[in-house]
Amino acid sequence: MSFAPTEEQSAAAEAFTSGEPLAIQAGAGTGKTSTLAFLAEQAPGRRGRYIAFNRAIALDAASRFPATVACNTAHSLAYAALGYRYRDRLNSPRRPGWQVGQDLGLHAPARIQGRDLPPSTLSNTSLRAVARYCQSADRELAHHHVPRLRGLETEEAHAELADLILPYAMKAWADLQSPQAGTVRFEHDHYLKMWALTDPVLNGDYLLLDEAQDTNSVVEQIVLAQQERSQIVMVGDSAQAIYGWRGARDVMADFDARHLTVTRSFRFGRDLADEANRWLTISKAPIQLTGSADISTSVGPQLGHPDAVLCRTNIGAVSEILNLLKEGVLPALVGGGASLRGLAQAAHDLNQGRRTHHPELVLFTTWAALRDYAEHDPAGSDLQPFANLVDEHGPEAILLAVGRLVPEDHAQVTVSTAHKAKGREWARVRIAPDFTPPPDTDDIDASGRPIPRAIDEAEARLAYVAVTRARRHLDPSGLAWVSQHPDNPK
Repeated sequence: MSFAPTEEQSAAAEAFTSGEPLAIQAGAGTGKTSTLAFLAEQAPGRRGRYIAFNRAIALDAASRFPATVACNTAHSLAYAALGYRYRDRLNSPRRPGWQVGQDLGLHAPARIQGRDLPPSTLSNTSLRAVARYCQSADRELAHHHVPRLRGLETEEAHAELADLILPYAMKAWADLQSPQAGTVRFEHDHYLKMWALTDPVLNGDYLLLDEAQDTNSVVEQIVLAQQERSQIVMVGDSAQAIYGWRGARDVMADFDARHLTVTRSFRFGRDLADEANRWLTISKAPIQLTGSADISTSVGPQLGHPDAVLCRTNIGAVSEILNLLKEGVLPALVGGGASLRGLAQAAHDLNQGRRTHHPELVLFTTWAALRDYAEHDPAGSDLQPFANLVDEHGPEAILLAVGRLVPEDHAQVTVSTAHKAKGREWARVRIAPDFTPPPDTDDIDASGRPIPRAIDEAEARLAYVAVTRARRHLDPSGLAWVSQHPDNPK
């Protein structure tokens, strides 16, 4: 043992030795991996498996777990079982979407509900349907795997789109199942899905699933299928379930198991724990955190530049990057600038009267059409900040700013969205102003002021992730509005 376990960690270890299934809520900075390694040390005669969210976490865990535990990602298990057969296809060069579409038989544009869809869009939509299928627990491709496109949001329009796309998606999936060179670019999620369809058996006395609050359905299916032969232990933080929009879900919530908690954070002190607990309460999380008394963490306005600025959106990140460059500060962007570059290039094309192949903007033929959609269609309201940013600075300025980004180890300030900051930490963190409050209702209070809508639980979880990235100082300026909101816990 390299640390003295807390009472909660000791209780979890005692429950683990009983052999019953467990679901452990472990808050931000509470030492999830250390807790699981401690559990494994209590059962030296049993062999286990640990499934991590990514390769880096699995490698770190392997250095901390006893030799009786095999540490893997779901993808590494799938690759060893059958993915290796496709290694040549994994290294194949990228091909233009229109070229893939032609090989699938998509030679002509289609018109749905007054919208023209070129072959490249049809091809992209078919491949996205396959991707959604591969993240699901479904055994067959179906209409609901076809993604919805902007401008075709109605049920009738989507049904027509799905009827058109599904045969090509099925053709793409059939192509992917050949180990020899094929038409469609082969990705890691493809062999993971193929492996899941074989109903794999994971040998071991127990199975530890990390980051259980953000598990996609295909991994959930594989794990739960082991219940009859292995003790299942899920660990995660339900308040950090922030990837529901891409198909992940909190599998701990309805897991039939003994539910335990680990709530002392070793990342920060009491002041920041209080800030975290505000958002845990609003999100109706099952835990509250306790900060470490021996760690001094302050909360308040930041003097000078922080180590990291966390944003709600990619558009907010662009604004921060532009401001930092204007001040002569070298910024880095977590995850790189490819997605921002793609959006800016799409805006540039539309401004020049050219269509774009960007999946979010593909149905717009001009910049004016996008502006009209963003301003007047409720389904396009999330594009409004993007449109305003482009109109204010121009797509060329955004492209130039993205080109001036530096690697994190050379940056003076790191900019990140809250989603990409998950699992990371910095000494000093500032919350950006694009964490906007919910809009007002039509009702007024006794003072005649509009009553705001309730804070969405998903937004509260994202705020919790953001504020808990700091170790020494948090500047929560971008979330200061919560103090005046009716949902703020008193």
